[in-house]
Amino acid sequence: MRNIFLFIKKFFVFFLFLVLQVISISILITYNKTHQAIFSGIANEMTGWVSSKYNDVEYYFRLKKTNEDLAAENSRLRTILAGTLDEPDTTKLSRIDSLLKDTLGRVRKFNFLPAKVVNNSVNHENNYITLFRGSKQGVNTNMAVCGPDGIVGRIVSVSDNYSIVMSLLNHNSKVSAMILHSNYTGIVEWHGSDPQYLELQGIPKSAKLKIGDTVITSNLSGNFPEGLIIGTVTENSIDQSTGNYHLKLKSATNFFTIQFAYLIENSMWTEQKQLESKSIVNP
Repeated sequence: MRNIFLFIKKFFVFFLFLVLQVISISILITYNKTHQAIFSGIANEMTGWVSSKYNDVEYYFRLKKTNEDLAAENSRLRTILAGTLDEPDTTKLSRIDSLLKDTLGRVRKFNFLPAKVVNNSVNHENNYITLFRGSKQGVNTNMAVCGPDGIVGRIVSVSDNYSIVMSLLNHNSKVSAMILHSNYTGIVEWHGSDPQYLELQGIPKSAKLKIGDTVITSNLSGNFPEGLIIGTVTENSIDQSTGNYHLKLKSATNFFTIQFAYLIENSMWTEQKQLESKSIVNP
């Protein structure tokens, strides 16, 4: 014990310098947006690199299951391919790159960018997923993310080669949803109780539904295309404070085993948000 105190006494100035240096850097990053952005990018790169190395080993032992998921996903994509196309308004046409149209003249609104999952959390109150695809590969913040079986979340942070997804298993995640074959919409949230289950709020009790009904993204889901699967209804009850349904959903995405994801690029999202911003500022 005496030697420890002697050692600390001998190098006290050096240790004090390190502590003050850490505090200074922490203050600089906390209160300076430029340094905060630089630090966030470096941290994402380092965390992503370490996670990708660890994931390479884990991924090897799941190759068979991954191949099965990819085959099933390819089959579903071929089936619903027309769902990524929007019909333009015929009252006025604008010139557009012909590569963005199909043979019927429909404009492609959504593009899907594949990405490998290199880190994932499911047991925290606010969970995130790291993808091995970043700004150099066309990723931007607020992009929607789906998996082979259903939606996953949205992009909240991007570095050159990695991106961070705020998954559905996050208290800050909210997605507009509706019961399949119904016009009633509500909000899907997660309250941190079980990574396999989500909650759907806001569906009026006048809506016709039953256990086992499929819940999908609505046309109000922002970056998400309409009709992507979120989950299925497993329990229903009435919220006494609102008089609406309180529905428990079994998540279509298995967040314990997800290995690949698709980032969804909405080519018209920027135009929509700019117009909505102008309308709010100048009603």
